[in-house]
Amino acid sequence: MRRLARISVGFLQGSCQNAAMSSFKSTARVNRIATSPSAMASQRARELRAQGHDIIALSSGEPDFQTPSHIVEAAYKAMLDGQTKYTTMSGTAELKDAISEKFSRETGLAYGHDEIMVSTGAKQSIFNAIMAGVEKGDEVIVPAPYWISYEQMVQMAGGTVKTIQCGRQSGFKLTGEQLEAAITPSTRWLMLNSPSNPSGAVYTPDELGELADVLRRHEQVWVLTDDIYEHIVFDGREAATIAAVAPDLKERTLTVNGVSKTYAMTGFRIGYAGGPKELIAQMLRVQSQATGGPSSVGQAAAVAALTGPQDFIAQCRQAYQERRDLIVAMLNQTTGLRCATPEGAFYAFPDCSGLIGTTTPQGKFIENDRDLVMHLMDDHGVALVHGEAYGASPHFRVSFAASSADLEEAGRRIQKAANELAR
Repeated sequence: MRRLARISVGFLQGSCQNAAMSSFKSTARVNRIATSPSAMASQRARELRAQGHDIIALSSGEPDFQTPSHIVEAAYKAMLDGQTKYTTMSGTAELKDAISEKFSRETGLAYGHDEIMVSTGAKQSIFNAIMAGVEKGDEVIVPAPYWISYEQMVQMAGGTVKTIQCGRQSGFKLTGEQLEAAITPSTRWLMLNSPSNPSGAVYTPDELGELADVLRRHEQVWVLTDDIYEHIVFDGREAATIAAVAPDLKERTLTVNGVSKTYAMTGFRIGYAGGPKELIAQMLRVQSQATGGPSSVGQAAAVAALTGPQDFIAQCRQAYQERRDLIVAMLNQTTGLRCATPEGAFYAFPDCSGLIGTTTPQGKFIENDRDLVMHLMDDHGVALVHGEAYGASPHFRVSFAASSADLEEAGRRIQKAANELAR
């Protein structure tokens, strides 16, 4: 990845020179945010592959399974039937019915059509909520490690991110005591993600209940819970969501989900949220001026996903668990790495502190997890994402949404790299 670093620097220098010659001036809002490191790593892996390099990309949060055929057929039929026009801005009635039934069936939560909103991916649902509910002076509590975009969206909105470090000793989960200590009169939101990207942590009902006890004492604090990985849980666990655990908090909770991860439908770009109708209405105002309504064809496919056969979920879950066990074992057999066993999602998040301060055979000093990830990409052909991007160093994220063969080879390469580092 030193090649990537050099190319990136050259690109940035060229961009600066071009900017100096032009009249365009970027806004402070845009200057507060950065491009997604995981997206950049995945893109660079694709570029290197196209150039003939042998790269194993474990940087992307994307299922490697094919979308179930009945979902694809539903999209095809929708196109043949002429469902290729604009839809209602907040989602079709058919999809809202399916989402409402899904919430009721799986969590016991009841949402009417005016409490549900469909967006172009769960990411846009979260963006809509942040843009509608955060402004300058507002604080948003984000447990770390966290998904990269939470911090960036809050900063774009002008808010302040209050990060709470949740390390291995607490299972990468926020405690009630930590939450109580972090809340101030300026706190407006708490962001939760369970199962978690990147740690794989899964909150139990009791753990969510502990957080709910704190939130009851602070009525100004709303909760955004990102449940996109809810069905990817291991060892017999079941994911819980805070509005179901604490129904009295439902009126200040936004529950976000989507079809991307569960049904291998990332390209369909359909996410959704359930919450108080006043919040949903404000989110709709944001969406109306950003993207408008989501894809008509994607929504038809999402209806089929939520209402059709669900056996695909259990099959994927079993495959992910087997892959998890494979890569976590290899990481824990690697010099300088310690990896907790993820409870859900499809990421491992090893602690790489034992490799910081070492030197590569090429003479490069490994100062931090970013340097380590660059070395693994550039010199060993494994694309990963550094833990700093998720607010937790020194770690790196490994996506095991990949074949067992790729995971095994990546594990061998990581082990070889670690053994070669001079201490």
